[in-house]
Amino acid sequence: QVQLVESGGGLVQPGGSLRLSCAVSGFTVDDYAIGWYRQATGKQRELVANQISGGSTNYADSVKGRFTITRDNAKNAVYLQMNNLQPEDTAVYYCNAKIINLDYWGQGTQVTVSS
Repeated sequence: QVQLVESGGGLVQPGGSLRLSCAVSGFTVDDYAIGWYRQATGKQRELVANQISGGSTNYADSVKGRFTITRDNAKNAVYLQMNNLQPEDTAVYYCNAKIINLDYWGQGTQVTVSS
């Protein structure tokens, strides 16, 4: 059974940093595309960053240079390091895996950037 469990969200001031974690079970992170999406209140869910099998990564233009996606095959986990956070980064962040044309999602973790 595929499960994705996010953690690491919270409240941070502008310019601060957070590291999100996604613990994965039911498949091996190195075998499929896995990434992070976010959804702000009243907006559509959007891709933040993802990494396909083999290591190629994609980032939304709005987070390039500030966010970094990494995976730990030994721990079967994926991380999102977020630096220089801004109020517009406020959203619920979801871990996503694409397995044989199906999307799997975690429950989400709230990130709030506010002074």
